[in-house]
Amino acid sequence: MFVDQVKIFVKGGDGGNGMVAFRREKYVAMGGPAGGDGGKGASVIFQVDEGLRTLMDFRYQRHFKAPRGEHGMSKGQHGKGAQDLIIKVPPGTVVKDEDTNEIIADLIEHEQQAVIAKGGRGGRGNTRFATPANPAPEIAENGEPGQERNVILELKVLADVGLVGFPSVGKSTLLSVVSAAKPKIAEYHFTTIVPNLGVVETDDGRSFVMADLPGLIEGAHEGVGLGHQFLRHIERTRVIVHVIDMSGLEGRDPYADFTTINQELQEYNLRLLERPQIIVANKMDMPDAEQNLQEFKEKLTEDYPIFPISAISRQGLRELLYAIADQLEQTPEFPLHETIQDDTINRVVYRHEKAEQEFEISRDPDGSFVLTGDKIERLFKMTDFSRDESVRRFSRQLRSMGVDDALRERGAQHGDTIRLLEFEFEFIE
Repeated sequence: MFVDQVKIFVKGGDGGNGMVAFRREKYVAMGGPAGGDGGKGASVIFQVDEGLRTLMDFRYQRHFKAPRGEHGMSKGQHGKGAQDLIIKVPPGTVVKDEDTNEIIADLIEHEQQAVIAKGGRGGRGNTRFATPANPAPEIAENGEPGQERNVILELKVLADVGLVGFPSVGKSTLLSVVSAAKPKIAEYHFTTIVPNLGVVETDDGRSFVMADLPGLIEGAHEGVGLGHQFLRHIERTRVIVHVIDMSGLEGRDPYADFTTINQELQEYNLRLLERPQIIVANKMDMPDAEQNLQEFKEKLTEDYPIFPISAISRQGLRELLYAIADQLEQTPEFPLHETIQDDTINRVVYRHEKAEQEFEISRDPDGSFVLTGDKIERLFKMTDFSRDESVRRFSRQLRSMGVDDALRERGAQHGDTIRLLEFEFEFIE
C-alpha cells in the first residue's frame, strides 16, 4: 500500500528535575547548597532516509515521545541530557503543524534533518538559587515540559517529469517502455492509483526521473476521483508531459481533454501552469488519429511542442525523450513555498508578532475560576510543590504576572476556588 499522507503526534522529552541537596562533609562548616541541575529532554528530529518510499510505517505508530532528561543529583552533579529521538522519513516529505497549518520542514535531501518538537530544558538545582540574603535555599525547579504538537506529513514525489492526462490515455504504457518501471496496465480507468516512478535514460546518456501519476478528471482540484492524491505529487515536477489519446476511441474530444486537465492544474495551484508543458499525442497508430491531431493543432491557441507517438509500437519515443531532456536542462527547480532570496544583500526582517498571552481567566458552571495559558501552565509544571519555599516562589511569580489583580477584577473573593490544569487552589486575600 502506498501511503502519502498521515497525521501523527510528537512530544519532546521533559527536562530532568533539579535537586535540593547540601554539602555535608567533615570539617566543612556550613557547606552550602549542592543540588545539581536536571538534564535536557530529547528533541524529536525527522531525518530523510532515501531508502524509504512511503509513509507506511506511520500507519502503525502514530505517537512519538522522546525520553526525558536525567534528574539532578547531590554534590552538584548535573543530570545527563537525553539522546534525541531520530525518526526516518522518505525524501519529499513536507511536515505541517495541524493547528496552524504552518509548514515546519520540507525534507528533500538524504540525511537532511529538522527539529519537529524541542525537548524541555532541565530544572535548576538549589545551587542556582543561592544569594547573599538566602545562602541555603530549599528551592529547585522541575524540568521544563517538552514541546508537543500534532503534525501532518505529506509525501510529494521527487520526480523531474510528471505525466498528466485523463485515465487510460497510455501514461503507464509510456513509462513502462521508456524505463524499467513495471506499472500495472489494464483496460479500465484508474488502473494507476499510486504514483509510479521510473528512471529514463536517453541514447546520449542523459537521465531523469519520470512519474506516472494517478489519472486526472474534471473536479480533481476539489478532491473528485483521485484529485488531491494526484495533484500533491505534481508540485515538485519541473516539466509536465501531457499525454492525450489522439485516437478518440472512447468518444472523447482530445482538445476538450487537454483544456479540462489544464483547468484542473490551474484551479489547484496557479504556479503549476508556469512549468513548461510538452504535449504527447499518443495512439497515433490507430485510425482517425492523424485527422484528430490536425484538428487539435488548429484549435490549440498556445505554442506547445507536440510529439506524435505510439507507446505500444515505440514510434516517436527517441525524439520525445531528447526534447524532455533538453527542456529539463534549461528549467530551474520551482520552489514549493514562496521564499524571498537576495544573494547580494543580507537583510534582517523584523516582523511584529503579537506577544504571547501569559494567562486567561474563565469561569466554570460551578462558579470556580479557571486559569489557562502556555506560560502559566509551564511555570506550574516546573514548580516543586513538595517544598514550601518553591510554593512561595510560585505565588510571587503569579503576583508579578498580574494574576491576583486580574482575578479580583473578575470578582474573585476570599475562599473562591481557582483551577489550574487538574489542580485546585483557594483564593486568599
